Amino acid sequence: MAKSRTRNSLWHPRYWPTWLGMALWWLMVQLPYPVLMWLGGRLGGLFYRLAGERRRIVERNLALCLPDWSDQERRVLARRNFDSYGKSLFEVAMAWWWPERRLRRWVVVEGLENIDNLAGQGALLMAIHYTTLEVGGQALNMERPIDGMYRPHKNPVYDYLQRRGRVSRNADSRVYPRKDVRGVMRALRAGRVIWYAPDQDYGPKQSVFAPFFGVTAASVTATARFAQGGRAAVLPFTHVRLDDGTGYRVVVHPPLANFPEGDDLADAARINRLVEQFIRDAPEQYLWAHRRFKTRPPGEPSLYRARRKNK
Repeated sequence: MAKSRTRNSLWHPRYWPTWLGMALWWLMVQLPYPVLMWLGGRLGGLFYRLAGERRRIVERNLALCLPDWSDQERRVLARRNFDSYGKSLFEVAMAWWWPERRLRRWVVVEGLENIDNLAGQGALLMAIHYTTLEVGGQALNMERPIDGMYRPHKNPVYDYLQRRGRVSRNADSRVYPRKDVRGVMRALRAGRVIWYAPDQDYGPKQSVFAPFFGVTAASVTATARFAQGGRAAVLPFTHVRLDDGTGYRVVVHPPLANFPEGDDLADAARINRLVEQFIRDAPEQYLWAHRRFKTRPPGEPSLYRARRKNK
C-alpha cells in the first residue's frame, strides 16, 4: 500500500517536466545504434566546449595520471573522453529501455564460468567507473542475477527509473543504497553477486592513502572489508565500447587470489593497481571528470585549482 502511494506521488504535476524529459529520452534511443553513437559524439564535442570546469578537472587528472604522455596526446584523450560522455547518455537509456533481443545484438559477455564456479559463494563484482557501466551491468544481468549498489538520486522520478532500470533484466536482481553496508554483508554471506566500484574518492573516512598512478589518493578499504566480512570472492569486471562500432565487450575476470591480505594499505594499493590496468585498456572511456584526488593527506594543498569566488 505504501509503495503504491509512493508511485502515485511520482505523478504529481511538479514531476511532469521530468517525465516529459524521460519520454523524449526514450524516444531518442529508438534510433539505430550507429546513429546514437554519432549523435553522442557530437554531444560530447558540445560538452567539451561548454563544460569548462569539468574539462579542467579532466585535464588535471590526465596530467597527474599520465605525465609521460605529451600535452597533445592528453588533449586528444580529453576530447575523446567527452565524446564517451556524450555516448553514455544514450547508453544509459539503452540499458534501461531497450528490449533484451536488441541489447544482446551489441554485447559479447565472457567469463561467466567465473561466476558459475563460485558454487554458492558470494562475490563482489569489482568494476570501475567506465562511462559504459550501465550497459555492462545490464549485459551481465541478462545472463546471471547480479545485484547492484547505487547512490539515491535527489529527483524521485529519476531515482525510481534508475532502480527499476537496473533490475529490469532479471527478476532475481536487487539494488542496495550505497550506505546499506549491513544489507550488502548479509547478501554476500547468502551467496549473492554484487556490483561494486571502489575507484572514487569517498573522503578520509574508511579510506587509506595509497598510490594511484603514482599519486597519493584516498582509497577505500571497503573492498577488503566486504570480502572478509561477507566471506566473498572478488571478481574483477570490465565493460568497454569497441572502437570498431560493433558494440561492447563485457568480461568477468577470475577471482583475485589471496585477497584480502589483512593489511589495509597493501589491499587498497593492490586494488588501485588493478584499476590502473583497466583504465589503460580504454582510457577514453574512464570517468576522468571525477575529482579523484580531492582528499589530501593532512597538510597537503589541493591538487585542483580553487573555484573563483563571485565578487
